[in-house]
Amino acid sequence: MTDTALRHPRPAHALLVDGRTVEIRAAGPDDHDRVQDLYAHMSADNLRLRFFCVGRRSGQLAADRLREPARPGRLTLLAILGDRLAGVAEYATGQDPAAADVALAVSDDVHHTGIGTLLLEHLVHAARAEGIKVFDADALAENHTMLKVFADLGLRTARHFDGPDVHCTIRLDPDERYLAACDERGRGADTASMRPLLRPRSVVVIGAGTKPSSIGRAILRNLRRGGFAGPLYAVNPHAGAIENVPAYPTLAELPQVPELAVLAVPAAAVPEVARQCGAAGVRALVVVTSGLDSGQAVALLGACRRHGMRLVGPNCLGIANTADDVRLDATFAAHRPLPGTAGVAVQSGGVGIALLGGLTRLGIGVSEFVSLGDKYDVSGNDLLQWWEGDGQTDMALLHLESFGNPRAFSRTARRVARVMPVLTVDAGRSAAGRRAAASHTAAAATPTMTRQALFDQAGIIATRTIGELLETAALLHSQPLPAGTRVSVVSNAGGAGVLAADACQEAGLTVPVLPHSLTRELLDLLPAGASAVNPVDTTAAVSESALRACVDRLAGHAAVDAVLLVLVPTALAAATGDDPVRALTHAEPAQRSGTVAAVLLDQPEGVRLLHTAGGGVVPAYSDPRAAAQALAHAARRARRLARPQGTVPVLKGTDPAAARALVEAFLAEHPDGGWLDPRACGELLDCYGIFRVPQAWAEHEQAAVDAAARLAGPGGRVVLKAHWPGLVHKSEHGAVLLDLQGEEQVRAGYRELTGLFAEVLTGMLVQPMAARGTELFAGVVQDEVFGPLVLFGLGGTATEVLADHSARLAPLTDLDVHDLITAPRCAPLLFGHRGGAAVDLEGLEQLLLRLSAMASDLPQLAEADLNPVVARPDGVEVLDIRVRVLPRHAHDPYLRRLR
Repeated sequence: MTDTALRHPRPAHALLVDGRTVEIRAAGPDDHDRVQDLYAHMSADNLRLRFFCVGRRSGQLAADRLREPARPGRLTLLAILGDRLAGVAEYATGQDPAAADVALAVSDDVHHTGIGTLLLEHLVHAARAEGIKVFDADALAENHTMLKVFADLGLRTARHFDGPDVHCTIRLDPDERYLAACDERGRGADTASMRPLLRPRSVVVIGAGTKPSSIGRAILRNLRRGGFAGPLYAVNPHAGAIENVPAYPTLAELPQVPELAVLAVPAAAVPEVARQCGAAGVRALVVVTSGLDSGQAVALLGACRRHGMRLVGPNCLGIANTADDVRLDATFAAHRPLPGTAGVAVQSGGVGIALLGGLTRLGIGVSEFVSLGDKYDVSGNDLLQWWEGDGQTDMALLHLESFGNPRAFSRTARRVARVMPVLTVDAGRSAAGRRAAASHTAAAATPTMTRQALFDQAGIIATRTIGELLETAALLHSQPLPAGTRVSVVSNAGGAGVLAADACQEAGLTVPVLPHSLTRELLDLLPAGASAVNPVDTTAAVSESALRACVDRLAGHAAVDAVLLVLVPTALAAATGDDPVRALTHAEPAQRSGTVAAVLLDQPEGVRLLHTAGGGVVPAYSDPRAAAQALAHAARRARRLARPQGTVPVLKGTDPAAARALVEAFLAEHPDGGWLDPRACGELLDCYGIFRVPQAWAEHEQAAVDAAARLAGPGGRVVLKAHWPGLVHKSEHGAVLLDLQGEEQVRAGYRELTGLFAEVLTGMLVQPMAARGTELFAGVVQDEVFGPLVLFGLGGTATEVLADHSARLAPLTDLDVHDLITAPRCAPLLFGHRGGAAVDLEGLEQLLLRLSAMASDLPQLAEADLNPVVARPDGVEVLDIRVRVLPRHAHDPYLRRLR
């Protein structure tokens, strides 16, 4: 019996269908009486469905099993709702350790709340960790509720009817269907839990002081002035009313239990006040207090979990919902947010104030605003799921400094980003990278690259500054997405148009030469001296009507995806009374099917929205670069929406079980982890069908000579690579000899390396010289927060110097692989540069997919470095491999649990 076999799952909290929180934990002998009491109070009908009989003896025996000695293959989980036991589930293996009988019981009064499904999900998670592959369950045919729970779980389930009984066989190999089912259940429960927070029917502010400088009083003032739609209270033992809002000495003396409590009390008081709120039945907390120590933080979150309250904060600005039937402004911001359609979530209060001000100035406004603060509970993932179905949000703006569960966030964002733009300020970028990293892969995997991979794969628009975020939001809010990257620049000053064209090219857009027929049409509209090649120079003499007609024609033409109108004030326009800006604002929207943006070089604001006579809106920027960047973000979003969602291909010829056995055997000998030797590296790649150059291990000179003759054949050439534990960069140590031919050169090479490294040398690797090709590199880094990151790019000894890499988070879809291969600057070399033959692209795709599968299957894989990988038209082969493993446990992306 091993410690691993008896390791109990960690207690976890998860959300029920109605938004309440339940604790799922392993049962022990001390829980005997609670389990016995659960069955003792169960209805006769419920007992019959569970035990196939109505006697109480079966419940007693089920409870008595908790006092039996623990053994592998048996586990009982409890669902604790508040202070009481609400459900119990168990599995136990028999003669076949890969199959277990499973049983489930839920208290009569909490049926249909999702407790049974949650217990089963956590049982599946624990069983898979023990190597169990199948659950067997028996139920009465009339037990439709239980049969539906099994059927809706999302796992492959087979039923066998035998008279009044049904035998169910549930295979525990989760796939995309199971993950989608878990996502769907989690989304519904999460949304239900957020309603008391963002649409509360009643609110109390605890800690609203009588002094004007009180933060609690400022929040109470904003709630009252904003016209909160429900009952509003304050708790203060020294006042009968604050801001014309009735105040009560304690929470217990309120005339009703409020759904939402805003806490603005000293840090030391927060845990106890939170406990009182939970005990009273409050459903959600916003804690604006800062400065909680670790003990206070644990106590606060513990109170929220025990009593099923969702928590925003601590150390936050507050929350707001501008809907007419809510009018919630529970913030201490100086100005009330303008009602609108942008959902905003920020960790920094200062960033939140800046975004609220910018969105108000633009007229976009906000639907909901949440200052996450220290983000103990509610996260960006929760808010994306809420906005997905709130009926009023059409754009999400995020400022997140950290990610509690990036993999869950990525899945949610991928889905939400297909129905609304999701924008973020990429906070926490680091230019320093990991200079001290042990391998090329680890050195390339900077925090910036990891975050960018998350954003790219999720379809999130990542901006560098708050200004850029607002500039992009203005375009997405007001204009249709461009169909492509072709921009026509129109200007009444030639130099300004050239600057705008340069900005478009630098942003990744194209400024193509316009078709001859379109050019002729434009010249017929414009005054003498105009140029219409693109940029279109209308000259300063252009009239308002001619400029409008020019823009309208371009915006409706198939050769143009977007029009960027650049205007400067001229004395000629002032003299004639023409206003070029009216060419935008007095347009007929029906004539403009394309995207239109303006640059007004004399405007003081970085961006503003111009309202047109026909009811449309056009964004106007003060800088061509800002306009170009916003257009580029919009074009990338359009391109992403136009392509299908990727899928993770099913790979043939892999052996994950053998790979796990290899890694576990190494860790058994090296409990702290380390670098695999070359032979183990080769075997690991073989488990995933990754083609590598043949190799042989030699521990003495004659073995090296024999291996060279066998691998290279007559006249062939070989490579000798010295090895010792901890060696990573062989070339830097001079531990590689190339192009050795014949026995004499092999012997001389072996002796040379032995002489250099005799004190540390453990052996040598012999490989045939590979044919020339494009040297690439592929690798994996297992990030503690983000999971496995796959990197790809230009390889060889200069890979870190050139830094030509791209990255994606595993598991890779087919589209992720395409992006990985096409993103590096060296990509043209792979597709046939200057008439050369393309490399084996299918082989490259397979290499990356198989590397992704290896990283996903093996959480112990800390880093893997394949460099160089030589790609040629006739194939792809790995020449050198380095793999480091650490004792880590698998993260189950299927398991629903709160942080």
